[in-house]
Amino acid sequence: MSKTKYSDKAQDKVGKVMHEFKEGKLKSSSGEKVTDRKQAIAIGISEAKEQGLKIPKKKKD
Repeated sequence: MSKTKYSDKAQDKVGKVMHEFKEGKLKSSSGEKVTDRKQAIAIGISEAKEQGLKIPKKKKD
């Protein structure tokens, strides 16, 4: 069983978004402050995808 692989730049992007989240500066697209950790991670992954960085596909059940 292998671990999911994200590119180094994608990891950096998610890390920066998480830093914003921890400081309380991260906002969602509607302008509301993000208070959920999972939502913050989803925003980071979404921004990384927009930049064309390597993000693994979602697992199918």
